[in-house]
Amino acid sequence: MQRFLIAGLGNPGTQYEKTRHNAGFMVADALAAAHGVSFQPWQKLGEYAKISVNDKEVFIVKPMTYMNLSGQMVSNLARFYKIPASNILVCFDDLSLKIGDIRLRPSGSAGGQKGMKNIIELLGTDKIARLRVGIGPKPERFDTANFVLSKFTKEETPLLARALERAEQALELYLKDGLERAMNQFN
Repeated sequence: MQRFLIAGLGNPGTQYEKTRHNAGFMVADALAAAHGVSFQPWQKLGEYAKISVNDKEVFIVKPMTYMNLSGQMVSNLARFYKIPASNILVCFDDLSLKIGDIRLRPSGSAGGQKGMKNIIELLGTDKIARLRVGIGPKPERFDTANFVLSKFTKEETPLLARALERAEQALELYLKDGLERAMNQFN
């Protein structure tokens, strides 16, 4: 049985719960909820839930080390369960995409996303699939750090809900038919 790891990035704690920077956690929660599983602690680094899709054992993880150190849990769990980088997909927020949009990519730079940067550094490769969830655009008057840590507005909430639904569907297709098919359908 092949093993896969889907990581949703965010920050722990109630003060960050519904913030833009926690879009990755929200995707992980949506996938776990769709499969009726709940998260368990893992080595004080975060939480994981396990599902089975098409003879694949899939670990859904939420690192609790704060965004910038997300690679600690991802790399440790990947090594422990012998999950190759080619079977890892990371979900995170993206300022350059408008709210409601998602994008899948097979690899690339971190693009300024510090959690992804840490994962790339600790795994030693940028050949890691990712699903980016739009949280932008940032209003000019906002500082970037304050904006990503702000909560979604009442008007943005339905757009976010649709993006999370599409992200969960994209992950299901990725696990069943591969990244290319998911990219063709959801990008």
